[in-house]
Amino acid sequence: MNGCLGAIRVVDSHTEGEPTRVVIDGGPDLGAGPLADRLERFRAAHDDFRRTVILEPRGSDALVGALLVEPSDRTCAAGVIFFNNTGFLGMCGHGTIGVAVTLAHLGRIGPGRHRLETPVGTVGIELLDAHEVAIDNVLSRRYRAGVSVDVEGLGMIVGDIAWGGNWFFLVSTPPCDLVPGNIARLTAAAEAVRRGLVRHRITGADGAEIDHIEFFGPPQAADADSRNFVLCPGGAFDRSPCGTGTSAKIACLAADGKLAPGEVWGQESIIGSRFTASYRRGDGGAVIPTIRGRAYVCGESKLIRQPGDPFATGIVLGSMP
Repeated sequence: MNGCLGAIRVVDSHTEGEPTRVVIDGGPDLGAGPLADRLERFRAAHDDFRRTVILEPRGSDALVGALLVEPSDRTCAAGVIFFNNTGFLGMCGHGTIGVAVTLAHLGRIGPGRHRLETPVGTVGIELLDAHEVAIDNVLSRRYRAGVSVDVEGLGMIVGDIAWGGNWFFLVSTPPCDLVPGNIARLTAAAEAVRRGLVRHRITGADGAEIDHIEFFGPPQAADADSRNFVLCPGGAFDRSPCGTGTSAKIACLAADGKLAPGEVWGQESIIGSRFTASYRRGDGGAVIPTIRGRAYVCGESKLIRQPGDPFATGIVLGSMP
């Protein structure tokens, strides 16, 4: 430990296969106030910390980070700011499930209902047992239906734009079968769709970037309703069925009258893991999704930064010659 620039204590978990790294000590001082303001301080002054925690050699592109902070709303069990290999996330469904199981692992919450504060609003969590969690996500809604975009190499692609805590473009006709053997092809197609949205200036509300692309197809399991492939910002695909993506899908189904309030939707991921989802109606045509899934703690460790380490703040592959 001699010469260490500061150790960062973390707890690692996975939610239906998708990893979450919760920072429990050694994070930056972001001050007080609304979490949206603290996220901006994080972005402006402490991006080296994000890179240290997430990027190689300590992390990976698939990893999502979660910084625990004091909530401004004292009815909440904790505040949390999510981040990944390219920046920050307003909300993360699988990450929230991972945070809940981590808080239970640390003895900070017990079975029952709790609240977590995020930069995009407060979410409800119910710890059902040591591994299973149901989350009441932020208000989710479909913004536009049946949007056509001309995509290089794919032609005209039609999808819905929806908010589930992040902005999604949801496509129900994938370019190929949603199986692990096609992950490279699906990734390339989703990247092409994202470039097409940018090129044609197709956005979410108020010009927000649509940074998640979601392909849907038939499930492989008999008791699931759909299988998805979700490409996240930074080029990594979601190993879980994606909590915010499933929320966006639920909002679209509700808008089309294809799923009734309280009816359960089984969402399967590209690796076959599962979330179940339902919703209740919110204001202005929005829905409040409930996402249920499992998470497992898989490690506790200290991340160390030493003087002279050329990769103390991570390896940014895109910036290398």
